[in-house]
Amino acid sequence: MSKKQKLELTWIGKDDRPKLEPRILIEDPSLSHYAAARRSEADIFDNMLVHGDNLLALKALEANFAGKIKCVFIDPPYNTGSAFTHYDDGVEHSLWLNLMRDRLEMIRTLLSDDGSLWITIDDNEAHYLKVLCDEVFGRANFVATIIWRKNYSPKSTARHFSEDHDYVIVYAKNGDRWSPNQMARSDKQNAAYRNPDNDPRGRWKPGDLSARNFYSKGIYSITSPSGRVIAGPPNKNYWRVEESKFWALHRDNRIWWGKDGTAIPQIKRFLSELKEGITPQTFWSHEEVGHTQEAKQESIKLFGADPFSTPKPERLLARIVGLATAPGDLVLDSFAGSGTTGAVAHKMGRRWIMIELGNHAETHVVPRLKKVIDGDDSGGITETVGWKGGGGFRFYRLAPSLLIHDKYGNWIIAKDYNAAMLAEALCKHMSFTYAPSQNADEYWNHGFSTETDFIYVTTQNLTHDACRKISEDVGPDRSLLICCKAFNASPDSFENLTLVKIPTAILSRCEWGRDDYSLNIRNLPLALDEPEEPRTLGRSRKKDSGLPLFNLSADEDEA
Repeated sequence: MSKKQKLELTWIGKDDRPKLEPRILIEDPSLSHYAAARRSEADIFDNMLVHGDNLLALKALEANFAGKIKCVFIDPPYNTGSAFTHYDDGVEHSLWLNLMRDRLEMIRTLLSDDGSLWITIDDNEAHYLKVLCDEVFGRANFVATIIWRKNYSPKSTARHFSEDHDYVIVYAKNGDRWSPNQMARSDKQNAAYRNPDNDPRGRWKPGDLSARNFYSKGIYSITSPSGRVIAGPPNKNYWRVEESKFWALHRDNRIWWGKDGTAIPQIKRFLSELKEGITPQTFWSHEEVGHTQEAKQESIKLFGADPFSTPKPERLLARIVGLATAPGDLVLDSFAGSGTTGAVAHKMGRRWIMIELGNHAETHVVPRLKKVIDGDDSGGITETVGWKGGGGFRFYRLAPSLLIHDKYGNWIIAKDYNAAMLAEALCKHMSFTYAPSQNADEYWNHGFSTETDFIYVTTQNLTHDACRKISEDVGPDRSLLICCKAFNASPDSFENLTLVKIPTAILSRCEWGRDDYSLNIRNLPLALDEPEEPRTLGRSRKKDSGLPLFNLSADEDEA
């Protein structure tokens, strides 16, 4: 008997999955904003700010943006038990994992095959989140856990340790397709390269020629230009190149012997021969990407007496956007907060989508983005990237639920939906692309699924003669799905037509009337006594508080 075992995260309610309604998005032109004039051909005007529950909003984006997002950055509530002005950051643990899982699955669908996800988190949930992401994205697509030093001085009020860092967990949609961009070299890094011997190849810096690992061809003595015999590198190390290669480097003037020719030899590494950027590292200091106090000062400058409670510095987002995208790529943040991701992406010439449930979508994010677009935001990375303003965005709200109960308890189409909204909503439900024909003769064409398959949405009661006329207009080489209130023709009467009734055809597809899948949990149920379960690692599940368990489940194959 052979036995395969895998370690997976389990928690109460893990199998409970929402049946999301694919809402449509309604623009609010009064809150959309555009620059008064185009500043350059690179200006981007089709950015999106969505106000509403972020899980429903992610579902709403699925039809148009699946596989198109190059970078997703999220700064979810850390679930620390603290209360913030704009976030209730203290959610029962199992529900936090459940709701994060649902969002991660939607994000994975939206990411392009060469896209990446970046999540800021702290110790309270980071390690559970890592295992959860392994399940959703696959462990092979884990890229790195970055340490961001967010504080520059210790907190004397800390109970045990002063927490100086957060994590940035990075996953690729496809680890074989994704790699980060190189980071630009800093002036400080370039200053290490000099040219004391006036080498015509330009500035260089010395590099170590020794290695600690045994290398049989690296055991030989060297006579320096001054006549000094050097038995080998210091500390009983080995030369990292064989002898013939060493003297070839010497003849090419790539060995530095010191000013007087007596030093331990070093290899000259020329600045001109380096690749343009440097490989990113996993420790980010506050000097490089900012700290929480810097972020708070940016927030105060932007919002005055009502700053955002837990902002991230623009320099941190600039590092992430720079590593993960190129100009013109699409960046998504589904926990928009005060709008830092969109502001930074906009200044760096990336397209962006942000989602925010809270009222600060209007009170904070909109005013901030208006300043960016109008060129009135002088803070953050503005000067570094040379931002002068331009572009724009559209402000959207989630449409209300499509179906509601009438006074008799029957499901009916909500009165808020006009004909165009209903057609767009049914396209989403039936997996069609909403694209109403501009040809008056194709009144029946509201969208398509293929080049020859179309959809028609109407609240009419279609007679047999009406269906026959539509069938003739569609023609034998095309097919049409008709969603109507009722019909008295046989569904099999016309080979090129498929007839379904609304709302009957979609009634069981999703949860209707639910507008909030947020992380603000109220009236939590009391945990029930449960017997201890075998084969678990970690906590007992008696009187379970909802804390997750590592469950060592096994698939058994008997030979």
